[in-house]
Amino acid sequence: MSPPHAPAASGAGKPVSAESGALMRTIVNLWPFIWPHDRADLQRRVGWAMVLLVVAKVVTMVVPFTFKWATDALAAPQTASTAWWAGVLAAPLALTLAYGLSRILMAVVTQMRDGLFAKVSMHAVRRLALLTFEHMHKLSLRFHLERKTGGLTRVLERGRNAIETIVRMIILQLMPTILELAMIVGVLLWMFDWRYVVVILVTVAAYLAFTYYATEWRIAIRRDMNDSDTNANVKAIDSLLNFETVKYFSAEEREKARYDVSMAKYEKASTKALTSLAVLNAGQAAIFTAGMTVAMVLCAIDIAKGRNTVGDFVMINAMMIQLYQPLNFMGMVYREIKQAVTDIESMFAILGRPPEIVDRPAAPDLAVAGGTIRFEDVVFAYDPARPILKGVSFEVPAGKTVAIVGPSGAGKSTISRLLFRFYDVGAGRITIDGQDIRAVTQTSVRRAIGMVPQDTVLFNDTIRYNIRYGRWDAPDAEVEEAARLAQIHDFILRNPQGYETEVGERGLKLSGGEKQRVAIARAMLKSPPILVLDEATSALDSHTEREIQEALDRIARDRTAIVIAHRLSTIVNADEIIVLEDGRVAERGTHGELLAKGGLYAGLWNRQREAAEAEEKIAGLERGVPARSQEAAAVSPDAHVALIPKPPSQAAE
Repeated sequence: MSPPHAPAASGAGKPVSAESGALMRTIVNLWPFIWPHDRADLQRRVGWAMVLLVVAKVVTMVVPFTFKWATDALAAPQTASTAWWAGVLAAPLALTLAYGLSRILMAVVTQMRDGLFAKVSMHAVRRLALLTFEHMHKLSLRFHLERKTGGLTRVLERGRNAIETIVRMIILQLMPTILELAMIVGVLLWMFDWRYVVVILVTVAAYLAFTYYATEWRIAIRRDMNDSDTNANVKAIDSLLNFETVKYFSAEEREKARYDVSMAKYEKASTKALTSLAVLNAGQAAIFTAGMTVAMVLCAIDIAKGRNTVGDFVMINAMMIQLYQPLNFMGMVYREIKQAVTDIESMFAILGRPPEIVDRPAAPDLAVAGGTIRFEDVVFAYDPARPILKGVSFEVPAGKTVAIVGPSGAGKSTISRLLFRFYDVGAGRITIDGQDIRAVTQTSVRRAIGMVPQDTVLFNDTIRYNIRYGRWDAPDAEVEEAARLAQIHDFILRNPQGYETEVGERGLKLSGGEKQRVAIARAMLKSPPILVLDEATSALDSHTEREIQEALDRIARDRTAIVIAHRLSTIVNADEIIVLEDGRVAERGTHGELLAKGGLYAGLWNRQREAAEAEEKIAGLERGVPARSQEAAAVSPDAHVALIPKPPSQAAE
């Protein structure tokens, strides 16, 4: 399925532009979805809907004639010799019944047409909504970090509704209206004379001109209403997602006032929209009533001159009222389509935005043999004015574990994002087993890497669903084994629903440690050749951290692993530790080598050691443990971090 901005081979045209021919391009873009080339059944439905459309309009034209004939039959003088049932009842009653039956038939055929076309319109809605949703996932992480979730979902919702409106209006309203208007003009020429046609054409022209200018005036009002609606929705979602933060700071009143400001803007814009709609409807009614009155006056004059009958007067009234329905639909069709185009602009803007990260044409899949990762003089910046990585080079040999540490803002997490190709490097290159990751498919790169992020976000579904997300075809037994390795199986079984326990929005029903263990289980289930751990145990207590660390060590064994760490105690056994500072590699070596250097890493290590000692002393005082006992406990295997004597450079201080 290709977006509307794809080449013609995909069956769609260019992106919609509100500035030039937006309406026509929207119709052109939507036509392949109304007449899908790969669905003959839907094409047949469209064909039969067109047949029923013509039948319905022919029946519609019969209705005023039956009304005229019945009226003339009732108004004709009855002869004495005519039986009551023949003169008074038969002809008028039969014609009246014919009038009623024709109206029923018109309604039935119209509803059959609408029902037949319903599947076509909803299929178009589904395909375009799916296309937009798919395209959103193709856009870069940069796009999603810049967007607000509430606003993005509203764009999708309003765009989906707008697609339905446009598809329905074109086939079920616009085309029937044009056909009926042409048939009415033909009937008036046949039954009456050119004066009536002139009245009708002038009325239609004035009606459409007024509708056009009034609708154009309302478009700006509609945009303001949409913007204020989106803003209010964003405020509501943002506040509800941060429910706990609101409670922490007792900010309910502030959030309510903030939301009320947005709703006040929406109220003002909506009031303007409804007022402008009332003006539009009043003007349309006035123009049409004036035209109908002129036509009926002409008919009354012709009746007085003997050129028409009372039935003709009734017929012209019925014909004009019947004309008002499609004419009113014409105004509504234009108005609704214009408003729908306004609503769909944002959706097409998203569809028209090319993905920042794309696969090269005919790019092969990544072939992982050992899993050696190389960063070769990598330069990267989210914003050109603020470079993050400044010529970073290092290698992670196959089957080895390399830890990346450094102060906040040094670029540690950026390395994992580049490895996953959420962004492409500005200069240099990243290779896996000698293959530049830009030259292979993104899917194959991400399939080869398992990730345990620092901030774990879960789907609002069951624990089983979230663990199985790592490998969707995994049987239940493997899901549960991954949970055991992640030390969360027993916790899950303590819940009444077990693995079917719902985790809530973003996993908020679980603690931070429980969420992180679910993320670890998910990565274990995926069992990739390359593993990236971004502060994987940061939300765990020290006892659970040791257990999880052992499990992570097991799954990292014989795999290429990059460990991004803040707690240095978790990476002392790494094959190599890379210390980043200000976007550059400041130091590298094993834990012991870096401590011996007495540089940046040693400083970080000793600060964490001193903080751990202070925590142990405070905890000991709370338990009533003597200070000397605390010192002994500090060097025990259960200490938060193992104490290493300060290197000479530190001791001298």
